[in-house]
Parts: sequence; C-alpha cells; structure tokens
Amino acid sequence: MQWHYRCATCDTRYEIVPGRYLCDPCARGQQPDRPLEGILEVNWEVDPQGTAVPLPVEAEWFPAIPVGNTPLWAPERLRREFAAPGLWLKDDTCNPSGSFKDRASYLVAALALKHGVKEIVLASTGNAASSMAAVGAAAGLPVKVFLPAAAPVAKRIQVLQYGAELVSVDGTYDQAFDLSLEYSKKTGSLSRNTAYNPLTIEGKKTVAFEIDHDLLQAEAGACDHVFVPTGDGVILAGVYRGFENLLKLGRIARMPVVWACQAEGSSAIARALQDPFSASDPFGPPRPSKTVADSIAVDVPRNGSHALAKLKRYGGQAVVVSDSEILAAQRKLSAGAGLFAEPSSSAAFAGWLKVRDRLSSEENCVLLITGSGLKDIKAAATGLGLET
Repeated sequence: MQWHYRCATCDTRYEIVPGRYLCDPCARGQQPDRPLEGILEVNWEVDPQGTAVPLPVEAEWFPAIPVGNTPLWAPERLRREFAAPGLWLKDDTCNPSGSFKDRASYLVAALALKHGVKEIVLASTGNAASSMAAVGAAAGLPVKVFLPAAAPVAKRIQVLQYGAELVSVDGTYDQAFDLSLEYSKKTGSLSRNTAYNPLTIEGKKTVAFEIDHDLLQAEAGACDHVFVPTGDGVILAGVYRGFENLLKLGRIARMPVVWACQAEGSSAIARALQDPFSASDPFGPPRPSKTVADSIAVDVPRNGSHALAKLKRYGGQAVVVSDSEILAAQRKLSAGAGLFAEPSSSAAFAGWLKVRDRLSSEENCVLLITGSGLKDIKAAATGLGLET
C-alpha cells in the first residue's frame, strides 16, 4: 500500500515524513489571525485488504498503550426520558489519559518511533498536552508542551506526572501555539500541533470506524448523526475523514450528518457556516474566546477552513450552546447516565438537546464524549454552585 499526504486545497502530494506539515504553495498565502491554509490529508493508492482501520504507519511502531476501542453504549435512562431509542454515547473518557486526543497522539508517536524522532513539542489547552505526555511516556519519547497558565490544574498535573516538560504561557492557546511553532522550527523537534500536523486529523478518524463497527455489532443500523464538540475543527475533520474512508472502502452507503457543537463564547466555525463574514473571508477577524468549555476555546480555529469545507460538502450542521446549557447538560449526563464528562464534551449533549426535536427519535445519534469531567472539576463545581 502506498501512502501519501494530499493537499485538501490544491491536490499536491507529499511524502509522509516528520517535518512535513502543510502544503508549501498554499501555506504561502497564509494570512495573520486566520485558520491554517494548506491542510494535508492522508491518502492511499491501493485499497487495504483485511485492515480494520487503514493507517499510514505499520502496527509494530505503535507504543504499548491501549488507545481507542472505547465503548459505544446506550444510556437507557436518557433514552426513556427523551423518548430517543437511537441515542448513543461514544465514551472516549476511557482512553488512557481520559481524552479523545489520545487517538492523535498514538499515531504521532508511532511515526516518531519509526523515524527516530528525539522530541515532540506541542501547544494545547490541556487535553492534547496530557494526552501526548501519556503516550510519550509509554513510547519513551521526550515531550515538551506549551500550555496557557489558565489551563485546568488537573491537566497540568497530568502533564507533569507523565514526565513531560511543561512551559507555562501567560496568554492564550493561540499564543502558546505560535511559541511552540517557533520552538519546533528552531530545534527540529516534531510538532504535534493540532491541524498543523496532518496525523492529528488522521489519528482521530479511527472513531468513525469504531462507531460503524459497533452499531453493526449491535444490529442497530447505520449512523445517522454524530454530535462533535468543536473548537479548532480537528476532531470534526477527523470524524469526516473516517467516514470518507468508510465510503471509499464501500463499508457504508452514506455520510451521516455531522454536527459541530460550539460554545457561544468560541463559535467561529458555526458563525462562518451560518453567517459568514464575507464570501472571501468567512471567518473574519478573530474574537476572543470566553467559555467554561476550555477544551474548545480558541480565538482562531486552526483547522477552521478545512472543517468548514467538510461541513459544506456533506451538509453538516452547527449548533451553538451557552455555558449555562453546557453545565446543565454536564449535570444531566452525569446524573442521568453515570457519565461525568468535562464541559467541552457536554457541549455535544447540550447540542443534541437543543436540536433533538428536529430529528427522528428512531435515528441513530452518536454523541462524542471526548474528555473526563475529572479533568476540570472547577467547572463542574461552578455548575453545582460550589466553591473550589
């Protein structure tokens, strides 16, 4: 099987090697404070045979840590309460670091091991950092993370416990992102920055294969809707990439409706889809993010243009929810299903609650629960009216 990167904009092909991040000609048109241009996708030339999930790195290079194959389960009490027999929870809190981001870190680590990379560097709001630190520990790979000082304490402690080097940034995620890029360019370290490294999208596609497999095993039929917590748009693009692969392989007949669930205080992709700034610049100037859902709080959605193109191509939707709706959904999901999700994950449930009357109760609706509530107990305490 021959693998390559392909530019999602101009179709230019590149070899899959460390240090290849964006398409050169497209990236030259990058404007300040706008989503990344020249995003690369992974493609193959010969269809894989007998491969559950086709990935561009051989199995022997993946570190010994159990990433993925997380439960897809039916929340029976919520199903009864909302008369929604097709409601499903994809529970990625069961990943080693308690986060969906382990899927991307797992593939990045495998490429690093294959090519003898000496250090991985990234910026994060917290989950990607703790994820890469955990997977890096299993792989024996040094990891350096640039993390905003305002990141939840639990995520900072995870990073340090796993043995990664933490650089605290007195600023936003976007500032941490820029600092990490400066460092990787200066040192040659492999950047795991979300969207910038194409494997962060590719690794996340595995969730689509698992959803399809588990629904078939449950004899529940095809996936109709997927609700995705959305900040920079990388998880959204990864979900789409997985279902695109499944279509290409003939394993599914149609693309499910993918919902970008965004917080009011960080809703750039929803705005660009529903009320674009202009035809040539749908995002417009960035707005400072402010939301209790820190994991989806970004001023500039780095994968915004790529994610927006997927939503438009496949008829995807966006739903915007308030912080109060997010915290109420977090409590309902915990008390009604026994699943304690962090606010960003709860945005997926809040989004479903907001639009469920527009959907058939028989349709299969999968909520991506991307992070454990234990990663941010301060936000949960706020929702409960407690002080921490």
